[in-house]
Amino acid sequence: MVRTGWYFAAPPGVVGGLLGWQQWWLAAGIFFALALFILFFFRDPERDIPGIPGGIVSPADGKVLSIESAEWEGKPQTRISIFLSVFNVHVNRAPIAGRIVQVDYQPGRFHVASREAAGERNEQNIVTMEGEGTRVVFKQIAGFLARRIEFWRKTGEELERGARVGMIRFGSRTEIFFDPGYKVMVKAGDMVHGGSTLLAVRP
Repeated sequence: MVRTGWYFAAPPGVVGGLLGWQQWWLAAGIFFALALFILFFFRDPERDIPGIPGGIVSPADGKVLSIESAEWEGKPQTRISIFLSVFNVHVNRAPIAGRIVQVDYQPGRFHVASREAAGERNEQNIVTMEGEGTRVVFKQIAGFLARRIEFWRKTGEELERGARVGMIRFGSRTEIFFDPGYKVMVKAGDMVHGGSTLLAVRP
């Protein structure tokens, strides 16, 4: 459980308790259900991290929207876009073992995260990591409901593959860019899990 989840769940829980004390059972039930859903949203399960050398794991839970060729800073890349619904775990994880070399916050809009435009126009946090002989860029992208991006790490920090790095609240998108020489192990429409689903491996 992400600790901030308790702060969000407490108000509707208290209101539900007060309404129950007044025997307004239906209203109390609604607020208790809201508190439980918030706790569900902020869950943070342990994950089995693949030990395959050079593997790139998913930075987030969700559905693979697309896998396509792209460019990053003028270099050809493979881009995988992942959509997170409000029912997915929203804790983000490091896709490789390595060092955080750059973190850039970019203000923007709040388009629905499943739309292609969200990847360029929405508010986002762009994280660059180097390690295991490669460089990987991943984006935490806010959506229509997600108005808060949290990043818990610092530039220069060394991370293990699958380490927790932050989260996006509530419903969002992530994108990851990596060398096109990697073999992609997923396809559009697949459901992936942050830290445990292998997205790509070196041939």
